[in-house]
Amino acid sequence: MTHESTASSDRRKFLHNALMTGAACGLHLDGHQTQAAEQTAEQIKTLPRDLPRELKPSGADLGTLYPELLWMSESLLYTMSFLGDRFKTHAEFRQAGREKVFETLLYRPERVDPNPELLDRTDMGDYIREKILFSTSPQFRVPAYVLVPKGLKKPAPAIIDLHSHGGMFLLGKEKIVDLGLDHPVVKRYHEQNYEGRPTSTELVRRGYVVIAIDAFMFGERRLMLDSDLNLGWDRWKYSADDFVRLSRVCASKETTLAKSMCFAGMTWPGVVFWDDIRTVDYLVTRPEVDPDRLGCCGVSMGGYRTIYLAGLDERIKAASIVSFMSSIRPMLRAHIDRHSWIHYLPALHQHLDLPDVASMMAPRALMVQQCAQDGLFPLAGMQESVRKIAAVYSKAGASEQFSGRFYDRPHMFSIDMQNDAFAWFDRHLKA
Repeated sequence: MTHESTASSDRRKFLHNALMTGAACGLHLDGHQTQAAEQTAEQIKTLPRDLPRELKPSGADLGTLYPELLWMSESLLYTMSFLGDRFKTHAEFRQAGREKVFETLLYRPERVDPNPELLDRTDMGDYIREKILFSTSPQFRVPAYVLVPKGLKKPAPAIIDLHSHGGMFLLGKEKIVDLGLDHPVVKRYHEQNYEGRPTSTELVRRGYVVIAIDAFMFGERRLMLDSDLNLGWDRWKYSADDFVRLSRVCASKETTLAKSMCFAGMTWPGVVFWDDIRTVDYLVTRPEVDPDRLGCCGVSMGGYRTIYLAGLDERIKAASIVSFMSSIRPMLRAHIDRHSWIHYLPALHQHLDLPDVASMMAPRALMVQQCAQDGLFPLAGMQESVRKIAAVYSKAGASEQFSGRFYDRPHMFSIDMQNDAFAWFDRHLKA
């Protein structure tokens, strides 16, 4: 076929496609439009060609940009890891690592007196449930539940229980506290994520004082748009459909929150982690609490919060990170879109991998519980992270203080996983 006939064939194809597109859009080409289409086809032939590129599926969240991302990420050497040769002692690593984390959080307001306010006190039979409000910064008054076992003869060990994300923004602390509600959304959340046994309620029945707060953007700190104000603020008057729809509204605004906080010169994780640390400040003022026997735990986003609270706060003596741990680089291919904006902290991972942050807890007691079928993380990344943390604990001379366990199930905090975590706390906080 000659060049001229090929060009004629291409022109016919172009016009056919233009006509079909016009028909699909309800358009009709008259003679002038047909002539204009032919002129456009002639113009296209004179344009410089795009550079040739082999196109094949990547299976990556970034599609054709993934190879470039992978190439750029090769410079991620995690230069502040304790597994390198930069630090002589783990204490030096902890100090430098914590300062680097706080630097990247871009949020470090002045410390304030918690100034707690008791809002409600309820006798739950074998324990007391208090609803309180306390300060974590000059701006924030944070709602919380404090659960206290009855019959305490002396200060008891305490747990900061950190709630998950799960796409349910209208629930925060209620995700891990049994309020005795039959609300279908609350019941379903407990069943799907905790096998029907919310952790805070179980922990208080095992003799721990427990505190659970609402993270920023969740529960009583959620976002509500003007268009929904007619529903009122009281969640327990909402229908199940209201819960789902309003949570989707919040989910659609995660990007807005992250962008807004960037323009405001701070980060979403910065606020969340600061509030968690300040929760410890309040908890140790309680006469029922032994300040030398504090633990923290959480699943999913609660596990993410546990990584940073345990790594940043020396007062935490035992922790269990549940269903949130992986080395970062293996996640770049196809585990980015699966995570909330709250899990992205700019610039930190030039210096520290996620297991490096968790390993700042050494030599204190740390358990990492992984779900082998967890779709939020690549299995290889989960396995590598456990090896890294174990290596840090070994180098710090505290191998017996770390436990990394895998469970053959999807993303959750099942009852057998809870039992293992609670036995870990008993061993390190009750002995």
